[in-house]
Amino acid sequence: MKLISNLLRKGYGLSYNLVNPVLWRYVVRHLAEGILVVFGVVIVVFLLYYALPGDPVSMIAGQRTDIMTKEAIKAELGLDKPLPTQLYLYLRDLSPVSMHHDTPEERKKYNYTPLFSVGEQVVVVKMPYMRRSFQTKRLVSELILDKLMLTLILALAAMAFATVVGIFLGVWAATRANSWIDNVIIGGSVAGISMPSFVSASLISLYLGYKLGPYIGLNGTGSLWVETIYYGRQLQLQNLILPALTLGIRPLSIIVQLTRSSMLDALSQDYIRTAYAKGLSRRRVIWRHALPNALNPVITAVSNWLASLMSGAFFVELIFDWKGLGYETIQAVRTLDLPVLMGATIVIAATFVVINFLADILYALIDPRVRLQ
Repeated sequence: MKLISNLLRKGYGLSYNLVNPVLWRYVVRHLAEGILVVFGVVIVVFLLYYALPGDPVSMIAGQRTDIMTKEAIKAELGLDKPLPTQLYLYLRDLSPVSMHHDTPEERKKYNYTPLFSVGEQVVVVKMPYMRRSFQTKRLVSELILDKLMLTLILALAAMAFATVVGIFLGVWAATRANSWIDNVIIGGSVAGISMPSFVSASLISLYLGYKLGPYIGLNGTGSLWVETIYYGRQLQLQNLILPALTLGIRPLSIIVQLTRSSMLDALSQDYIRTAYAKGLSRRRVIWRHALPNALNPVITAVSNWLASLMSGAFFVELIFDWKGLGYETIQAVRTLDLPVLMGATIVIAATFVVINFLADILYALIDPRVRLQ
């Protein structure tokens, strides 16, 4: 709390007016750019849908289903219509505000709330409809929301570990520059950046999970919730430790190097020498004066890596059997469950856009000069 209050007091606070039109133009511009990015991803995902092998109707109904059933499924999905019409129907399904014929079948399918009528149709508000899984018949939106939370927990845990440990090691290395401690920390960070996630995941799962697991109480595989015979669904927080550690290695390495570089620059400034001349202790100078002024590039790295971890978690989740969105997406690729694959891709892209948008707004709040770029 002292560090946060010091950041606000030292110029990292809200030095702006919320009604400033420059700020709001900045927000609107970046919001519009984000919406266009998501729209472009939806178009690309829809077109790739037709490039993938397999017949969606046969995947839903099975190979031995009669022709009339297949034709009914094809009509329901709009696959009997031209490609532009199918694209319009898919965009309409995803849009939270759309137009429909107000029939019992449409109400049951989309679960919408009517707003007002336009001719023979009605404008409605609804949750984005991503259709149903070919394999489980569940709504894709429900399935993704169920799995997305597990991936977010894993990414946030990995980022928290990387941020706390990375800043500490970066400060330690900077305050002991060119010593053997500095060389060991920097050498370890280089190794962490160079090692792919699936390699480190395999090694950590093998040695810490299986070989040393019985001694340290950690499992090589397992999700956050585990179904047991006698006690039902049980929370297993220990299963979060190894995948979070694995996923956090690369951002930790980046944060170490950024913190060290920024701290070395901050420690060479005149105000640091003035602080020492006033008789302040070394610990107070480092943590209350140098570190707050060195955190700006670290904030940038944290916001960028948090979005990247959402996609980087795919192989980590598979190796540790963490039943999140990455695990579910890989299973959808294996079974050609196209609605799940398409929905997961769109959600991941939207998550990237939202996190980057929030990071841009954070930069604008911290540094008003950003709004002028």
